[in-house]
Amino acid sequence: MKKTGNQSRFFIITGSILLIGCILIKIARYHPNWIEVHYSNGIYPYISSFYRNLFGWIPFSVGDILYFLAGCYLIWFAIKTTKIVIRRKVHTVNYQKRIKRAFYFLTITYIYFNLTWGMNYNRPGIAAQLALTPIAHNKEDLKMIAELLVTKLNETRLQVSTDKIKYKQYKLVFAQAQEAYVKKGLAFPFMAYKTSSVKRSMYGRLGNYLGFLGYYNPFTGEAQLNLTMPQFLIPYVSCHEMAHQLGYAKESEASFVGYLAAVQSEDALFHYSAYFDMFTYANYELFRRDSLAAKTNFSKLDTLVKIDFKEYRTYSNKRKNPIEPFITVFYDYYLKANDQEKGVNSYNEVLGWLIAYYKKYQSI
Repeated sequence: MKKTGNQSRFFIITGSILLIGCILIKIARYHPNWIEVHYSNGIYPYISSFYRNLFGWIPFSVGDILYFLAGCYLIWFAIKTTKIVIRRKVHTVNYQKRIKRAFYFLTITYIYFNLTWGMNYNRPGIAAQLALTPIAHNKEDLKMIAELLVTKLNETRLQVSTDKIKYKQYKLVFAQAQEAYVKKGLAFPFMAYKTSSVKRSMYGRLGNYLGFLGYYNPFTGEAQLNLTMPQFLIPYVSCHEMAHQLGYAKESEASFVGYLAAVQSEDALFHYSAYFDMFTYANYELFRRDSLAAKTNFSKLDTLVKIDFKEYRTYSNKRKNPIEPFITVFYDYYLKANDQEKGVNSYNEVLGWLIAYYKKYQSI
């Protein structure tokens, strides 16, 4: 009895501490300026640097291995639970013990996730740092930015090559992405990036079924890329994932920060990669409002750019499968739970940043 009483007291004490931790994190999320000053620009840079130094030198993704082990555990747990149900031994399960384990797992994971990265979802971020105010863009804004991107796409594609693109090794591309951030960091210190931890995903082929080009692991601070994507996309996606490492958690902000870094690179392929992605968003959004204008924009693209779009469409069509919609729904809920109201459509919000940036600086 004494042992049981001690266990109960231990659970009450530790459980209360964990609950208080969760509540404090929830309260902090309503104070974005405090998060920006004390977390995003306070302790987070040290946390991020620690993880990149700890795991960045390892040639493979430690985070991917952790995901694999977690997946194995879930499969084992599902099989074990199924056997209990089939053998009708549900009454033998210690539900109190399982509930306690689930409570510890969920609260500790929630606290760890938020303290090591997740609180960045609630920072003012790039809006405050660049004094930009993205507003809902209208059709004329979309036409304007899409036409500018057509010109940039055609120019940079010819700068890359007048024929097929000769691609570099992905490790060199990752290094160049870091150099782009270093260069951008000279003008904007908050974009300074030291110690790279960008790696090839161990789940590239699987990623085609799950629908991702890249992802950030908040538990190890690593950025992973699905290198089965068309290679002209790799430079920009690398910059996008690095932006997550710098604490830009929201997808639209990471896309915009990645864009700012990519166009600072001395390699024209980085420029082309960034403009390609931005044009894809802009012309797709324009197509929904003015299909004729969007088709006209596409017709103005250089033949080499159209060939790249054909490769991109072929790749996208191959990725379509019965599993991806379910993953998309799950990811949509995840984004909405982290203050991105539009869910997976949050990626399109990068256009608001790009238009606001152009109106302020008259350049893209």
